[in-house]
Amino acid sequence: MIRAIALASICAVAPMGAAAHQLTVFAATDCEMVTVEAKFSNGNPVMLADVRVLDGNNTLLMTLPINEDGTVAIPLDSVDHSGGLVIEVDTGSHDNYWIVTPDDIARSCQS
Repeated sequence: MIRAIALASICAVAPMGAAAHQLTVFAATDCEMVTVEAKFSNGNPVMLADVRVLDGNNTLLMTLPINEDGTVAIPLDSVDHSGGLVIEVDTGSHDNYWIVTPDDIARSCQS
């Protein structure tokens, strides 16, 4: 009986624990740089992760470590961004991505 209650308690709490660690990735460009920000759903910045930068054909261009504040800056002149970029953040246990389209980059360069 005690085991059944303990198991039911764990099952009831498990979905909440998993949801508490979702990874949110955001990337913005200013025509010179793509700034990436990664946070957990509770607002805490990701402090340890690999940031992979892929071109529009999913070819890996570079891998960078994330900064302790959950950000990383990617100079646009260091990557071929003509087909857009896919920014992947991988903490080892959680991952997510953001797509920067060629239109996103073009719009940021017009202002």
